[in-house]
Formats: sequence, structure tokens, C-alpha cells
Amino acid sequence: MLSVINGEEERTEVAVSLDELCRQSAQQMLAAAMEAEVADYVAGLAGEVDENGHRLVRRNGRHEPRTITTRAGAVEIHQPRVDDRRIDPETDEKRRFRSGLIRPWARKSPSVSAMLPLLYLHGMSSGDFLPALTGFFGHDNGLSASSITRLTTDWQAEQRAFMNRDLTAHDYVYVWVDGVHFNVRLEESRLCCLVMIGVTTDGTKELVAIVDGYRESTESWADLLRDLARRGMTAPNLAVGDGALGFWSAIKDVWPDTVHQRDWVHKKKNILDALPKSAQPTAEKMLVEVCDAEDVDHARKAAARFDKMYRPKFPKAADKLTNDLDRMVAFYDYPAEHWIHLKTSNPIESTFATVRQRTKVTKGPGSRAAGLAMAYKLIGTAETGWRRINAPELAALVRAGTKFEKGKLVTTPDEQVAA
Repeated sequence: MLSVINGEEERTEVAVSLDELCRQSAQQMLAAAMEAEVADYVAGLAGEVDENGHRLVRRNGRHEPRTITTRAGAVEIHQPRVDDRRIDPETDEKRRFRSGLIRPWARKSPSVSAMLPLLYLHGMSSGDFLPALTGFFGHDNGLSASSITRLTTDWQAEQRAFMNRDLTAHDYVYVWVDGVHFNVRLEESRLCCLVMIGVTTDGTKELVAIVDGYRESTESWADLLRDLARRGMTAPNLAVGDGALGFWSAIKDVWPDTVHQRDWVHKKKNILDALPKSAQPTAEKMLVEVCDAEDVDHARKAAARFDKMYRPKFPKAADKLTNDLDRMVAFYDYPAEHWIHLKTSNPIESTFATVRQRTKVTKGPGSRAAGLAMAYKLIGTAETGWRRINAPELAALVRAGTKFEKGKLVTTPDEQVAA
């Protein structure tokens, strides 16, 4: 509680809860920001007048009050309205003022909308949202069971539209792939989301595909890859993923020229699991020398040292590295600045880290379709915070066929043609 005391003789206590203070402050700041936004818009167009000299853009009262659910709680807004009488010469339609702060008819802030699929994937059913969140936000607007159900339906439609989009204009240099599993509350089988994230020629990471698959099987991956190719996607230069995926068999048929790179996090775990615990600390250090080597030559020498030390007693552990070595060190043939991105499928792992169900069991979504929609929204929200890869300008060179040796640029495409 926060107590404010006015004067010594006349003591007036005003008790305001900290949550209420946050709500009031947020409401005041938002109101001031909306006023400033409209004032700047109108002032910037003050010179726009009609044939009678009357201004074409001016204030026009306010919209009806409405409540926005934010992290600070329920905030009531009374948004200023703008009368913009200008006509767009290209479309012949009336121009409209669009607030950059509040979307038209928005009832929840983006951060609250992003939280809903995360809570659903954690196992909260649609009927749990109202009692659980009303007390937290101080308002039940937009958080009823029916509204959550409608959101889920909308998200399913968004996911389907996303997976039907044309990919002709999308050019991916690298892709990460993985299968992410969730329990389904009302069904016996688990949901397996097949996820692909790509790097474009400008170094930007973006979601390429997310579909419901069958246990990461070759058939499921092949069907996805064929669908991507049908919609215009061309083969990426390099694909990164767990060695247990059916993806690798599938990509040989659909995109045989794509280079394979195994995920080092999974590979190290698999190798260490084949060793006794007493041998694991030293073995892990030796594996780090392979994946963090100066170049591919040093990496192969480090792998040979590992094989020499552990093959006599632990041949299975040695085989797990040597039999897959070419696919473990493929990333060394690309720019050194990109190596850190190409060793693991971390963009997928980190996005789903809090809800991944391979080792932690929760109730999960109510259906496979709902779970897929929630996963799509979750990764879509995370995508807005992804940064580009290091040295993004080199991605276009890789795509153009430029050769890199030991992480360094050797020739440009023009030089190769001239040679």
C-alpha cells in the first residue's frame, strides 16, 4: 500500500495499491502519447487546404471510450479522432489516420496477445483464462473462454494461409529444421510440429514452415519439402538439424544438392551418452575442440585424437563421431562469421524451450489443430525479436556460389567465371 499524507493537522490518507498506480500511470501516459501523435499528424498537414482555403485535415472529437488489456492491467482509452478529407489519387479512396500506438478496435496489447498461445501450450484450457487472468489484469475484456476459442480458430486459419503462401520471391541460404513435440490433452497421440526456419540473402531469419507431422518421419518431411518446392522454394545451400530426423532421407530426394550439417548439441549428447560418466568430462572437452576449432583441418585432427583415445574401450562412442564427421564439420566451408549460427538448430530450440514436451509433461492443447495453431503463433511472436545473422552481407555471396575456405573468402563468382 502507498500512503500519502497532506499536512500535519489535517491528516488525509490516500491509499492506492501499487497495481492501481501502475494502471493510472499507464493510462495517463497513453493518453498523452495519443494526443501528441494526433497533434503532430494534424500539424504536419496544416498546409493541405481545399479550394475555399479550409483545412483538409483537422481534429474531430474523440472515439467512443474502450478498454485495452495490457501488462499493466485494464487501461481505458478515449482516442482522439481525425477528420482527414484528402483523397488518395491512386485509389480514389479517402485517406485515413492510423494510429501507430493503438490498432483499430484493438482490445489487447501485443504482449498480452503473445502470452495467450504460450499459456495454452503450457496446458491452460480456454475455460481457465477468465478466472486466472481477470484478477491479474483487473478486467475480463477479451479474455473469455469463447474469445479464446475464437482466437484459436483464427490462428488455425492464419497457419493454413501461411502454409499456402507463394515462396517464389523467398530465397533461403540456410535452413534449420526440427520436430517439436507436445502432448494433446484430448487425444492419445502427441503432436509433432515439423518446423523450418530460414536465412534469406540479406541475413534475416524467418519462419519457412510449420506443419503437423508424424513422428518426424521421412514421409512427413518429404511431403513438406515437396510442398515447399511446389510453391516456389528452391534448395537452400545448407540445412542444419538433428541427425535422428527423417528429414535427411527426404531432402536427398527433393533437394539433393543441399549440404547436410548435423546439430552439435544433439550430437555431443548422443556421444557422451555412449560413455561412462567418469569419462564424460574429458570427452566433452575434446568434442569442443572439434566443433570450436580454428578451421576444418584442426577439427579433423581433434576428431582423430578423440577416436584414438576412446575407440579401444568405447567403439560405439567413437563411431558416433567418425561415421558422421563430414556432416559435423560441413559448416567450416562457409564464412567464419556464420559458424556460430550453423553448428546448432538453436533458433528453433530457444523459441520452444519453455514449452518443449520431450522431457516435461503437461496437459497440452486440447487438439492437434489447436496445438499447431498455438505453436505457429508462438514462433511468429518470437520471430519479431530475431536478429540477423553475423555479417549478413556474406549470405548473398554464399547464395551466389562464392567459395569460402577455412571460413575466409577465396573467390567471387565473377572471378570464378573469368578463371
